[in-house]
Amino acid sequence: MSSPSAPNQSDAPILVSACLAGIPCRYDGAAKPDPAIIAAVDQGRAIARCAERSGGLPTPRPPAEIVGGSADDVVRGRARVLTADGTDVSLEFVAGAQAVADEAVSAGVTTAILQARSPSCGCGTVYDGTHSGVQVSGDGVLTAILKSRGIDVIAHD
Repeated sequence: MSSPSAPNQSDAPILVSACLAGIPCRYDGAAKPDPAIIAAVDQGRAIARCAERSGGLPTPRPPAEIVGGSADDVVRGRARVLTADGTDVSLEFVAGAQAVADEAVSAGVTTAILQARSPSCGCGTVYDGTHSGVQVSGDGVLTAILKSRGIDVIAHD
């Protein structure tokens, strides 16, 4: 597997978390800029998107976690994405992830580099739904949808 900062080896663009491209769209209003990812976006080799904003959520916004199952369960309506105060933002998460995944497929994306541990972008590890900082195995909603469409996802920490 290539490193998250490796250049794309094909003509297909890669999908990247917008926060990694320097866009201040995280729940806390911050970005997590990675110079190699910013360069890839600037050179047209990467597409930067935030699924949570695509779903209509504001920046900043309350932190949210997957509760009651996996990201696949959220997509199927069997689990939810809740903020710490209990607000259900599942519909926004799924709608935004579907929109970003649709765009990625249309653009020919085969690989995504997404922010680790996010309830949207997490790949392999997410928070456990208790808003206590405990991490568990699992994927975010966008990652689950991208994987279901055959797109490889790499976690960026």
